[in-house]
Amino acid sequence: MPTSPADAAGRDRPAVMLSLTDVVSGYGGSPIVRGVSVQVGSGEIVTIVGPNGAGKSTLLKAIAGLLRVESGRVVLAGTDITNRRTSRLARLGLGYVPQSNDVFDTLTVRENLEIGGYRVPRPELGARMDEITGLLPALGALMGRRAAKLSGGERKMVAVGRALMSRPKVLLLDEPTSGLSAERSAQLLTRDIRALAESGASVLLVEQKALAALEISHWGYVLALGRVVLSAPAAQLLARPDLGEVFLGKVATPEPGPPQSTQAPPGAHVARIHGPGTAQR
Repeated sequence: MPTSPADAAGRDRPAVMLSLTDVVSGYGGSPIVRGVSVQVGSGEIVTIVGPNGAGKSTLLKAIAGLLRVESGRVVLAGTDITNRRTSRLARLGLGYVPQSNDVFDTLTVRENLEIGGYRVPRPELGARMDEITGLLPALGALMGRRAAKLSGGERKMVAVGRALMSRPKVLLLDEPTSGLSAERSAQLLTRDIRALAESGASVLLVEQKALAALEISHWGYVLALGRVVLSAPAAQLLARPDLGEVFLGKVATPEPGPPQSTQAPPGAHVARIHGPGTAQR
C-alpha cells in the first residue's frame, strides 16, 4: 500500500502514486541520470526543473520505458514497473506525452483520441471522449480536423487528450509548453494541467518555464548534473532568494547523498530565470 511521505514542513503529502528510488539511466555510455529519487503523490503536480543537460527528459524516458533503468527502482501505485514494456506501462496506468512527435499527423483529432482509448470498451468510447473534451474544451471543435493542420498548442492538447483516454494514474509531461506562444503556454499550465490534477490524475512535469510551472505545482525537484540537488514544496522553492541560481544548478551538488536543505546560502546572488513569457536558451 502506498505510504504518505511528509514534506519539508512536516505536513503529510498524499499517498504515493509514483516512486523512483536511486534511478540510474542514460544512453549506453556514462549515465545521464545518477541515482535520482522522486515521489509523486495522488492528485499532485510535481515539477522537475534544472539547467539544460541536467537529465530531466532522460529521467522521464526511463520511467516511460524508452530508456533502460540501469539500477534503482520505479514503482507505480505499489507495482514495480522498472524496465517494463511501454504497452504494459500503459495498461498499469502510466501516461506519457513527449516533447515532440506527440500526435499522428495524418489522422483526425477524433482518430488520435480513439487510438489513445484502444483499451476503452467501444460502447464507452464516446462518453470517454466527452470527458476529455470537458477537461480540454477546445478539442470539441477540432474533432474532424487532421492533426497536421493544427497549431502547436492544439497539437499539444490532442497529445494530452490522447494520453488521458486510458485514464492514467500518473501522467508524464515533457516540456509541454515547448514551441507554444506565451498566451497558450499560460493557458496550458494554469488551466489545463491544473484541471488534470483536479480530475484525479497525478502529474510529473518537466518544464522550461520554471516559475510558471512551480506556481501550479505542489512539489518541486531541482536536477543538476543528473542528481537531485533540492527537493521541497513548490512554494518554498519559489520563496528562495537564490532561486535563479537554484534553477541554473548553481548549488552544491552532493556526491552522492540526500537532497540538500532548502535554506538559502547567505549573500546568494539572484539570477534571472524563465517566467511564462520567456524562452530558454
